[in-house]
Order: sequence, then structure tokens, then C-alpha cells
Amino acid sequence: MNGPEVRERLNLMRELGRTAGRLMMNQYGRISEYELKGEVDLVTEVDQQVETATLGRIQALFPRDSILAEEGGSIAGDSGFKWVIDPLDGTTNYAHGYPFFAFSCGLHMDDDPLGALVEVPFTGETFFAARGQGAFRNEKRIHVSDVQTLNRSLLVTGLPYFRHTIVDELLAPMRRAILHGQGLRRGGAASVDLCYVACGRLDGFFEIGLKPWDMAAGQLLLEEAGGTLTDYSGGDFSIFKPELVATNGHIHQELIEKVLQAND
Repeated sequence: MNGPEVRERLNLMRELGRTAGRLMMNQYGRISEYELKGEVDLVTEVDQQVETATLGRIQALFPRDSILAEEGGSIAGDSGFKWVIDPLDGTTNYAHGYPFFAFSCGLHMDDDPLGALVEVPFTGETFFAARGQGAFRNEKRIHVSDVQTLNRSLLVTGLPYFRHTIVDELLAPMRRAILHGQGLRRGGAASVDLCYVACGRLDGFFEIGLKPWDMAAGQLLLEEAGGTLTDYSGGDFSIFKPELVATNGHIHQELIEKVLQAND
């Protein structure tokens, strides 16, 4: 699907990314207050500013579109188009001045991804994809790595906000990833982790406890870059499942078998 209705929304997506990036960098390094949504899950004024600006622009241009956003919940629409948005992925990083955060925006027709954008303002990178047209970083086409084996792979994972209740369950696959992989990282922004797998900087990513807005943009970016996504058992991926395995494809089954499904 690539008609004028889609192209108009993809153009808006790029505009939203630029606006979000400016708002984030205007306040970066100057955040002194934030609110807690849970014991460790937090939200800043910038999260809310970006979401307000983003939702306002979408509703002004496409009032019949649905929106699913982290801070504002759901807005129903009847056009068939759905925007899935994380205004500031990596809020904890951002609040501490750690430069690993992004604006993430996915465009779906019903549940099928049509477009994706992840704006990483600190590094000046825009990751963009449209269904059937490839994935790009700052207009240069990207592809997943060609690493063939797990022991040559740089992996990344994340820790959910409810981690204190399942810490042993989380540490077991991390231990196996350290033993079987070449290295293990933890970035703290799933949308960026997915982009890094898509462009070959990382070879595999696994995490539980994710939300749709964490994955909606990264899904299409990785698929268009030639990667593979499933759940932890190798089953069908969905942004509405709270677990994700994303790789270059070559190491996918080995990662599942040696890291996620092993019983050592």
C-alpha cells in the first residue's frame, strides 16, 4: 500500500521526528525533576511535551486516525490508520543525561506496519522505513549484519520495569548470552536497540516486558533491513506480545536454543 494517503502520513512522520528531536535536545542535560509512574518507571516534562505536540499535529491533519501512545493511552479512529508512538524511549537515560534515547513512531493499517521512524537526536540519526521500500539511516540504506554464529555476535538486552520481581529469570539468559556470545550490552531504549540490529551494529536483541510502542517502529525497520523477529519460542512476532527476539536472521535459532530456551 503506497497511495497518496500513506505518503502524506509518512511525510508527517518525518516532520514529527524533527520536532521531537528539537524538543528533546532543548532540554537535554537540564532535567532536574520527573514523576514516577511506578517504583522505577519515570516520566519527564519532555515526554509530555513531545506527546502533546505529536498527537496535536496528527489529530489536526488526520482526525479519523487511531493513536496508541505511551503517556496518553488510546485515541480511537475509523480510518484504518493507526499511529503507535513512544514520545521519549529511554526516559531514564534522558533524565540522567545518558545519551541513549529516541522518539519512536510506527504507522499501521489495522495491525500491518506501513511506516516507521526512530529519531535519535543526540547522534543526529534518523532511521526510517516504508513497507516494501527498504530501511534507511539518514537516507542511506541499511542492512543487518552477515555474522553467522552466536559466538561472533554482539548482543543486546533490556530489563523491564518490574525486574525486581523476576530478577533470577532475567539473569539466567543474560548469563548464557555472556557465555555464548561475543559480548552483551544493555542500552535502555528498545527502539534504538532494534535500529542498531537493523543497521548491523548489533547482531541480536532479546527482551521481555515490552509494550507496543517500544516495538512498533523497530519491527518494520528490522524487517525491511532483512532481519528476523519472533517471540522467545520462535513463534510469530506481534507488538502486542510482551517479548521479542530480533536478529540478523543467521543467528536466530542458535540464540533461541542456547540463550533463551536452554535449561542449564
